[in-house]
Amino acid sequence: MMLGALGVVACGGAVQVEVLEDEVAQVVPVGGGKARTVPRSTLPPEAREGDVVRDGRLDAELGARLAREVAEWRARLAVPVPDGLDLDSGASESLTADKER
Repeated sequence: MMLGALGVVACGGAVQVEVLEDEVAQVVPVGGGKARTVPRSTLPPEAREGDVVRDGRLDAELGARLAREVAEWRARLAVPVPDGLDLDSGASESLTADKER
């Protein structure tokens, strides 16, 4: 399993760094696939979680594009708050008070 992951990083496949630990990192192929654990030394020293690595170098352009796509996806999933609904004030009484009586 470790050799396959090294091949992904070394052979030009783009991977996104998911988790960084002291000695290892978890990466996922861009476009989908199984997460793999690789030695952290196979990644550029400046790599951080969320970065995209291609051909052993950070791909800032692809990383920024993926971040934009995720932000757009989250915005599409957001539920708009109706006018006049104040979510900051909190409920003044139990929502089930009438049912409890």
